[in-house]
Amino acid sequence: MKKFAGFSPRRSSSSFIAHYPSPSRFALPAPSRSLSDSVMVQTLDVAEPIIVKWDPESSTYAKVTSLFYDNRREALEFVKVVNKLHKAMHALVAENSSSELLVRAQHLMQIAMKRLEKEFYQILSLNRAQLDPESVSTRSSRTSTRSSLSDFAEESDDEIRVAGELITEVEDTAEGVMADLKLIAECMISSGYGKECVKIYKIIRKSIVDEGIYKLGVEKLKSAHAHKMDWEVLDLKIKNWLAAVKIAVRTLFHGERILCDHVFASSDSIREACYTEITKEGASILFGFPENVAKNSKKSPERIFRTLDMYTAIASQWPEIVSLFSFSSTSSVVNQALNSLIKLSESVRLDLTEFETLLNKESLKTTVVGAGVHRFTVDTMNYLSLLGDYSVLSDILMDSPTQEKSVMPETFFDGSYSSDSSPSSSISSRLAWLIFILVCKLDGKAKHYKDVSQAYIFLANNLQHILTKVRSSNLRYLLGDDWITKRESEVKKFAANYERLAWSHVFDAVPKNVTAMTREEARVSFKKINMVFEEAHYKQLSIVVPDGKLRDEIKVSIARKLLPAYRKFYSAQRVEMEKDRKSAVAVKYAPEDMGNSLSDLFFGSGTSSTSVSLSTSSSSSKSRMSISR
Repeated sequence: MKKFAGFSPRRSSSSFIAHYPSPSRFALPAPSRSLSDSVMVQTLDVAEPIIVKWDPESSTYAKVTSLFYDNRREALEFVKVVNKLHKAMHALVAENSSSELLVRAQHLMQIAMKRLEKEFYQILSLNRAQLDPESVSTRSSRTSTRSSLSDFAEESDDEIRVAGELITEVEDTAEGVMADLKLIAECMISSGYGKECVKIYKIIRKSIVDEGIYKLGVEKLKSAHAHKMDWEVLDLKIKNWLAAVKIAVRTLFHGERILCDHVFASSDSIREACYTEITKEGASILFGFPENVAKNSKKSPERIFRTLDMYTAIASQWPEIVSLFSFSSTSSVVNQALNSLIKLSESVRLDLTEFETLLNKESLKTTVVGAGVHRFTVDTMNYLSLLGDYSVLSDILMDSPTQEKSVMPETFFDGSYSSDSSPSSSISSRLAWLIFILVCKLDGKAKHYKDVSQAYIFLANNLQHILTKVRSSNLRYLLGDDWITKRESEVKKFAANYERLAWSHVFDAVPKNVTAMTREEARVSFKKINMVFEEAHYKQLSIVVPDGKLRDEIKVSIARKLLPAYRKFYSAQRVEMEKDRKSAVAVKYAPEDMGNSLSDLFFGSGTSSTSVSLSTSSSSSKSRMSISR
């Protein structure tokens, strides 16, 4: 409602009272008064003393004292009489707009509004702690008390009770402050003084939000600066942003929305205007940061994880963002957050394409000592296992081209996924495709080994490492049990081929018919067995199998094929061989000795066994750490 005219603000309240005698001195004939006049006179009689008492210009006490802090009961009465005065003025204007009583009432209203304006400012300024967004957002539900008490689960009942009382006291104080602000705001708005109230609220609360954004370490990042910035510096800014965005959405903006909605509950338009002006600038800076990073930072495959972190931070809080900035005047904030998601997803797809290009370009010129796990396999699987942890990747890749499905053989990836258009299928097929490229590169690398048996153990080792990373990460659920089963079968085939090429001549050296042999024939067989076994054992000592399970499976398989047959031959001929010294010398290995020799295999020869196996584990750890950074 517009302010009533006819009042000169230069006239002091004391001169006004001297000019206009108190209502009790009016000598108007009772019959000439209208009902509205009578109501106004009665209202003035009640309102004038309390309003004038708190006129900041009437006394030093009123100037330096807070009405709501000094006497809250009187403060509530103050607001009550102001509302009654406004209601009486409304009625009188409709009946007699030229009444001198209106001039008097309007002057009192000006004094009251000035007082309430001062109170509103003081309450907002002096209660920053009680009205900080974190406290307000926590107090939005009374369950905050219970959740806070859960922190004292290990404390005594008395300590819990004291903590609960303290929490309740703080909450009650804040609720009282919020109630006072609402009471003043509704009184000023209904009396036509909403602009003054809103102006104070916007200035103070915007400074709090802007200060909060600053303290969270969020700064406006210009496009040109992002491109020129060193990655270490930019990465630090991204980390700050990731920590800040959760607090800003769930606490800063959420708490501010609750406070704004509470204080200005009587006016939707004022609520929107206040919240928009208070938060729009800070929110635009916050949600504009990822877009600038995505558009202008230098592309690199390992930086994809920071990009995914930013995408996840916005996507995980999308419902809250849409809810908090649901006003038409804050739609630009939602659009800014959406643009950041779009640019981040584009950046992720470019990084994946670049990573695939690097995979295809990798020549793998060096062979691995002991045919162990290649560093290329370790780095690639660390990268892919980390990618598998990001569920948002399925949404990002859902609309991406899937040409790899038509190229990749169904023996490597279940063909049923090819016809599946679900988000999970898009990421599953993409990751399977990247592993397929890795396996193809490893297959090409295996051809550089002169010893074909080493080529097979190299493939078995590297595919086993791939399987280990898949089983121990989210890749297990993305690729599925069928994929894992097929790869396990391939590892067994590679191991069987290695065994066949490296040890079959040892198996064949053991005679099958052990009874129909002369002593000389037995002596020749023992010498041959000694020779081929020692030759194979010495050659295979350099081989390393880092995976303990695979290592044991290969040794057990070799032992099962060799030791029972050799034990049978040894048991059948040992006594006869001992009769002749020349023949006895040929019996070099007891079955237990041969078994012990087999147990030494696949750790690498000498110190290299330790260095190779440990280097694989260490490189895996270091690689994952470097990528996560």
